[in-house]
Amino acid sequence: MPLYDYRCRICDATFEVRRSMSESDAPAPCPSGHVDTVKRVPVVALGGRATAGPGAAAPAPAMGGGCCGGACGCG
Repeated sequence: MPLYDYRCRICDATFEVRRSMSESDAPAPCPSGHVDTVKRVPVVALGGRATAGPGAAAPAPAMGGGCCGGACGCG
């Protein structure tokens, strides 16, 4: 079962609840018993810079060719 993050609007506590996906939007009282809570949106890191370690392969050269990348001659 997935783990969801919630935040209490009364005491500002954050907490996790393990429940099925079909119950993810159901109210979840905070550990202090307050019922005014909101499910937090997960944050995913999409940016950043990768660093290559020793023995890492060099990046592949960029190729043109439109939608197919130049491999099949459609461009």
